[in-house]
Amino acid sequence: MDGLNLTTDKMLASIENGVGVMAYNQPEKRNAVNHEMRLAVIDILNSFAENPDVRVVVITGAGGKAFVSGADISEFDSRRSTPEQIAEYGAVSKRVGQAYAMLGKPLIGMIRGFCLGGGLATALNADIRIATDGSQFGIPAARLGLGFGFEGVKNLAAVVGQPNAAEILYTGRRFTADEALAMGLVNRVVPDDELESAVRELAEQIAENAPLTLRSLNFSLRENAKEPADRDAARIQELVDACMASEDYKEGRKAFMEKRKAVFKGR
Repeated sequence: MDGLNLTTDKMLASIENGVGVMAYNQPEKRNAVNHEMRLAVIDILNSFAENPDVRVVVITGAGGKAFVSGADISEFDSRRSTPEQIAEYGAVSKRVGQAYAMLGKPLIGMIRGFCLGGGLATALNADIRIATDGSQFGIPAARLGLGFGFEGVKNLAAVVGQPNAAEILYTGRRFTADEALAMGLVNRVVPDDELESAVRELAEQIAENAPLTLRSLNFSLRENAKEPADRDAARIQELVDACMASEDYKEGRKAFMEKRKAVFKGR
């Protein structure tokens, strides 16, 4: 992607028609995420956040077999075996989480194939998740003896509810796309050959909308996930007020009266 020099070819990034796409690109390992990939994720998401041409972001996995199958276990001995390594791994993980949280733009998960462990935790960063009918979901931490962090548990339970989260975590088994849909883990399930078109249509529909309003809504939705005492009500109101004072609001009203599609500038 122009202006972004990635340190690895195992992450891909592109921008088209207001849609930024980030793809995990290690298909030979079902897009298991290694250290270099996590650092690149931070760079890509920060770049998308700062780029006014990006109005909505799609995350996906390359190769057709997996979204993300979790962390690259082959690195565990070298990066997650000593207390110091575990602490460093946790610090980078926190930075990845912050990059997702600070994106400030609608995020769509385009899921095909395996979406397991850290891959499912990654998918939970998305505001909307669309999966193929052959996708599989699960968190096998209990089968590996791994500790699964509280934020991951909290995010999962917030989406699917406590009982469903308990079954996913306690059993460590894989769940079908239909099961994921039934528990609210994904918004929609589509045939494999319709995934790209369904996501592209949704992303472009969102990208046509007013950027300041999208920013305001994204912030409000993320604040809503926090405890009431932790919500930044002042910032929420500030973002709402910015929408009402914008040129885009004038354009939206004018386009409505003229029965045409609005052309938003993000100001």
